[in-house]
Amino acid sequence: MLDIHRLREDPEGLEAALKKRNPDITLKPILDLDKRRREIIVRVDGLKAEQNKVSKEISALRAKGEDASAVIAEVSKLKQEIAQGDQELREVETELNDRVADLPNVPHESVPVGLEKSANVVVRTWGEKPLFDFEFRNHVELGKSLGILDFERGAKLAGSQFPLYKGVGALLEMSLIHFFLTENARKGYIPIVPPFLVNRNCMYVSGVLSKFEKQYYECMDDPLYLLTTAEVSLANMHRDEILSESDLPIKYSGYSACFRREAGTYGREERGLIRIHQFQKVEMFKYVTPETSYDELESMVADAEDLCRKLGLHHRTSLLATGDIAQQSAKTYDVECWLPGQDAYYEVSSCSNCEEYQARRGNIRYRPAGGGKPRFPHMLNGSGLATSRVMVSLLECNQQPGGSVIIPEVLRPFLRGLERIEPIRK
Repeated sequence: MLDIHRLREDPEGLEAALKKRNPDITLKPILDLDKRRREIIVRVDGLKAEQNKVSKEISALRAKGEDASAVIAEVSKLKQEIAQGDQELREVETELNDRVADLPNVPHESVPVGLEKSANVVVRTWGEKPLFDFEFRNHVELGKSLGILDFERGAKLAGSQFPLYKGVGALLEMSLIHFFLTENARKGYIPIVPPFLVNRNCMYVSGVLSKFEKQYYECMDDPLYLLTTAEVSLANMHRDEILSESDLPIKYSGYSACFRREAGTYGREERGLIRIHQFQKVEMFKYVTPETSYDELESMVADAEDLCRKLGLHHRTSLLATGDIAQQSAKTYDVECWLPGQDAYYEVSSCSNCEEYQARRGNIRYRPAGGGKPRFPHMLNGSGLATSRVMVSLLECNQQPGGSVIIPEVLRPFLRGLERIEPIRK
């Protein structure tokens, strides 16, 4: 959420910055509501001052034994006007808060301007695309021949786009999660396994209600939602708390299953594990001081890239343009692995600095070491990593002429030393 004082002080500059994300954004309705709110406050405060004055007159008249009925009637009228004013103020404040909450974050000055993905900028690439001197298979074909993925039975259990991992596939999936959590912990991230259900406050604070409003699964009988990402939980760990500057930075690594409807994505290009309703992800999250947040963002991106490198996966890192970043983000990098079966790069990690956007929504503050008023920390999030597309890249890039798949060396300790997955012999 943006600071209303910032909106008042520089509406033109702020609107120009927000239009880089969406040309249709206008701050006039918000500024009009804010002006009306302040006018109501002045009017109601004036009525309350008048009420206090007249109430004293009643006491004086009664002390003298004089008739106070006319003044009492005036007080009654003032009370009614104050009640009406207070109700009007509540309605205006509700609408104002809702409109401010709907505004996206202000993009950082270093973010490339553009409304399409084509404006994203590739900042670095690691490794080379694998070359095959045989007819390679996509991960759906590999999953079937290796006996590790069963999409038909997954659909039988829950519907299309719900995967079922089987045998070594299940062990490989869990080895990825274990590897990510272990590596992140080694880098100072505290492992977290949160509830997979959260309340609406959590969704609001994280800012994902707008991003995933048509994608989340809502419980029918309880005011709870299935997680779309562990970012939601980690962003709310310190809701309504005041931290100490000495506590910062706080670094969490949260594992969760993630549930998204992914409406309208059923084409051939979204086959198999590419875009599914349920997947697993390890999330990185940081609470940091504003002065360090952009250095911490670069560090988080490096942590995500390091995981890809240790898995031996060719990837690139892109700086997203203003039209492609999430509502809560001020700056975002995507780490994208190469998927031969798609002949394209796909995101496996999205690392964002949300600055104080989420902290304001969650009333999360810290006390500066040197004293003074509590401040809002900057909050950062990034996948570290999502398993589904990593699995696709791992299977497709490591396939061998005979149909086997080499397991990355860093995962073998979690698989009792298994070096490769062999096709099922019929």
